[in-house]
Amino acid sequence: MDEINENDPAVVRQKLNHDTAKIKWAALHEHQKTGSVIAVSTELDLIDVACEFALDNHAQVKAWLEQAQIVIVSDDQAQQWDVEARELWAVVVAPWVLVQEQVLQEQSVQE
Repeated sequence: MDEINENDPAVVRQKLNHDTAKIKWAALHEHQKTGSVIAVSTELDLIDVACEFALDNHAQVKAWLEQAQIVIVSDDQAQQWDVEARELWAVVVAPWVLVQEQVLQEQSVQE
């Protein structure tokens, strides 16, 4: 009988990837008021960050915090996203909600 190992990084990654979705900021605003929403820099992969949270990799999370690559969403940022009716990528790693702005892929034209 196969058992699912929730500490297996591959299993965690697959679950988090499945659970990641686009969501309007307005649906997350209440979570932000409790300080549980973390913005992830677009320089990082949202699923990679979520995996490190889920696997309790405190050293990596601390390094990202110190480098401001992940930050608790401020009231100013929340207000801006609210005014813009922003849609973000989000994934829950309880008690946190990790969010990331969508990166628009620019097509480069070489002449």
